[in-house]
Amino acid sequence: MQAPTSPTGIVYFGVFQLDLNARELHKAGIKIKLQEQPFRVLALLAEHAGQVVTREELQKKVWPTDVYVAFDQGLNNAIKKVRDALGDSADSPRFVETLARHGYRFIAPVTAAPASAEPLPPSPPQLHRGSRALRKPALIGSAAACVLTALAYWAWHGSAMRVRPAPERVILAVLPFDNLSRDPDQEFFSDGLTEEMITQLGKLNPARLLVIARGSVAKYKGSSLPASQIGQELHADYLVQGSVRRAADRVRITVQLIQARDQTDLWAESYDRELKDILVLQDSVTRTIANQIHVTLAPGEQTQLASRVRLDPDAHEAYLKGRYYWNKRTAAGMEKAAIYFQQAISKDPAYGAAYSGLADSNSGLAWHGFASPAETLPMAKAAALKAIEIDPQSAEAHASLGLVLHHEWSSEAEREFRRALQLDPSYANAHHWFGDYLSVRGRHDQALLEARQALGLEPLNLMIGTWVGLRYYLARQYDRAIEQGQSTVELDPSFAAAHLILGEAYVQAGRSDRGLAELQSAVSLSGSNPLYLAQVGVAYASAGRKTDALQIIAQLQATASNRYVSPYGLAQIYAALDDKEQTYRWLQAAYHDHAVWMTYLGVDPVFDRLRSDQRFQEMLRRVR
Repeated sequence: MQAPTSPTGIVYFGVFQLDLNARELHKAGIKIKLQEQPFRVLALLAEHAGQVVTREELQKKVWPTDVYVAFDQGLNNAIKKVRDALGDSADSPRFVETLARHGYRFIAPVTAAPASAEPLPPSPPQLHRGSRALRKPALIGSAAACVLTALAYWAWHGSAMRVRPAPERVILAVLPFDNLSRDPDQEFFSDGLTEEMITQLGKLNPARLLVIARGSVAKYKGSSLPASQIGQELHADYLVQGSVRRAADRVRITVQLIQARDQTDLWAESYDRELKDILVLQDSVTRTIANQIHVTLAPGEQTQLASRVRLDPDAHEAYLKGRYYWNKRTAAGMEKAAIYFQQAISKDPAYGAAYSGLADSNSGLAWHGFASPAETLPMAKAAALKAIEIDPQSAEAHASLGLVLHHEWSSEAEREFRRALQLDPSYANAHHWFGDYLSVRGRHDQALLEARQALGLEPLNLMIGTWVGLRYYLARQYDRAIEQGQSTVELDPSFAAAHLILGEAYVQAGRSDRGLAELQSAVSLSGSNPLYLAQVGVAYASAGRKTDALQIIAQLQATASNRYVSPYGLAQIYAALDDKEQTYRWLQAAYHDHAVWMTYLGVDPVFDRLRSDQRFQEMLRRVR
């Protein structure tokens, strides 16, 4: 099927954006250098996504009539450069598939950017900046240049060598700090220090410095790859490498700044400090790195760095443990995280980041069905409001409050998400959660844009990748939801939520057997999460296996005697069984329970056959 026509000239596939008018390819907002002919080949393939483009068609549309002799070699070289730019492989293609002696097919889903939509927050500057690639002078496009191609090439090449473009944004990657203590119980400290350095450096001067997100550098933990290769893979100008050794109440940190292209060591330093001075130490490293790469601190960041105070070591340790467990995105992980964040607050009642973490943990417990929303959401809201009170300029705090309000079915969530993105356009979780808010309100094009931005910022974040699949699922784009789900499962086959969304997409696409297998995996990996088990019941009902579906209902009702079970899941199973009376009974219970998933009622495919029913419309009105 041909790719959708883009009125803006911009199409998306994976983490890539192809601007057909500007003739630019971007990956996660970073411009990827691609020569003219390979770009035209890629554009032609993407414009005919899913269709075979023959070698003859490529020759006719991309190669001039006077170079037929070099066509085969030229096409092979162009395809190789396209694959190199996309990180693709001929043996196991994700984007460009070869049909031997016939042609090529673009196999990734392609989405067109909408011509207009409801107002969006300003796009993060880094997502629209070019790389350091030199641009051709306008001379190339003139009629004379078209006639005198060779002369124009040499004129451009000579001018490109003489004229430097305006300074572009510097790209910096902070690689995972090595834990030199070799104590696995101290991994939280080295991981937490890495994340804090990424966050702090990312706030220095967003107009001049792009710091690659934690999720994108995580795979280099313990890597022996040379700096030049890592820099090339991340499209980074500079790398920060470090190690940390902690003993009692002291910490020794070594930091090294490397210029990626030639592996030049620009600066290195070792610090031996008391744990209570860790924030002051981070500030010192931040200032030094900024000076080394010639990035001027933004005025607000100068003030913030100047006002840093010593941190209670025990509070900081508890906070780092909280984030370590929260990032696991499991029930046990979030419960542990909440405990550690509360410990950090007990040690330091003015620790704003700990309140934001506590809010995120309780919100996560409610969304995943691990705990009752009546129990967790009030605690989440109180913590988020306290975080904002302590630091009104914290993007994390406003995003945390937005997530709570979203779970409370409140339209005020949008204000908080927009404020978070205004404060920090690179905060992936704000894009991630805002995309969910937009999705459940049926604003699917905007939701997908936010989801792609989140995934572009953290392409290896399993939950963000899973929720991109959920965005497609709720937009009824089941094939794309399946593809996204498969990609996330490949990253980590043990991640339960990815199997959940993939299974739901298979079921709604009419492939109940595949869906059931994925959902059963999700249940097993999640520790028999009732919300996940309910989807197995939906799969049975959709496949006509009523007895099996009713057994799942009985199992859920028995489970409710000793742990929280959301009534929403029971309503879903009865809806799939086409039992309207029981569906409305359990929807009513979910409404009174203020179940988080009730906010999805307007877009959940499981309830599609009820949408014209007056009782369903009344329930939607009450929820909204």
